[in-house]
Amino acid sequence: MLNEMIRRDRNKASVIFWSVSNETPRTADRTTFLTNLVYEARKLDATRPITSALIGPRSAGTTVIEDDPLTEALDVIGQNEYVGWYEGKPEDADTKVWTFPNKPVIMTEFGAEAKFGNHGAPNQRWAEEQQVNVYQHQFTMLEKIPQLCGVTPWILMDFRSPTRNIPKLQDGYNRKGLFSEKMEKKLAVDVLRKAYQERLGARPK
Repeated sequence: MLNEMIRRDRNKASVIFWSVSNETPRTADRTTFLTNLVYEARKLDATRPITSALIGPRSAGTTVIEDDPLTEALDVIGQNEYVGWYEGKPEDADTKVWTFPNKPVIMTEFGAEAKFGNHGAPNQRWAEEQQVNVYQHQFTMLEKIPQLCGVTPWILMDFRSPTRNIPKLQDGYNRKGLFSEKMEKKLAVDVLRKAYQERLGARPK
């Protein structure tokens, strides 16, 4: 599959990394297998960095330590995390201090679910206001990671997911999108726009 993907997509300008996995459990066999995939990817295309989206760093209070042994093989560390959604409250992100190996880091997934048109308090689950609250605190946390080179909020648009079936909230969709499945703009879009503009030196419009 890796060979097929790289052969198919290596000439696409939109591909900036090759990733060998997403949220795999930490076992010796897994680390060996994925390390071999990293070497294979480098042989097939030496022009792009190799990454993997990791999950489950070791936490000790407000300190978060990413010590997955797979990081040794990677050029860029991908980190998935959902502080404020699957873990704790949105404001917990403010005090988190991340420790990574000395390599570039991309926050490959972060965010929260919200049903378009569902409004409520900043800590009300599934409300657009809570999704906004999560992202605001996330950016406070992310700014303190010195090796952070990029972010990919999860995700642009709600998408079908047959295991997500909370009535009237999910109905077979993952609701982490900044837009609904009909491309209706949620409140969090403006938070992301402002965050990007400020960090790129442009004034928000």
